[in-house]
Amino acid sequence: MSAEVTLTSENFKKEVLESKIPVLVDFWAEWCMPCKMIAPSVAQIAESYKDRIKVGKLNVDEQSDLASQYGIISIPTLIVFKDGQVARQKVGAMPRHEIEKLFLDLI
Repeated sequence: MSAEVTLTSENFKKEVLESKIPVLVDFWAEWCMPCKMIAPSVAQIAESYKDRIKVGKLNVDEQSDLASQYGIISIPTLIVFKDGQVARQKVGAMPRHEIEKLFLDLI
């Protein structure tokens, strides 16, 4: 079973905005090659930090309302939410250690 949570407009509030721990949200799409490049790193992070950070995957094609609400124009976009607020945001493919820098000081 994956440690990643699939995010939808139905569960976004509960899983992200009301989360007691920071949430790393990966805004991605099936056709996006850079998204596929970082997917293994995102999955490893979900597993490695599962008790300290939640990792959510949000498909921008299926959840376009949420993507536009957060101003997503390029993917992959990674956003870290803490206490229901956007704490960090970074666009583009990056190595795992760069992704970890987004949240390590928040957990």
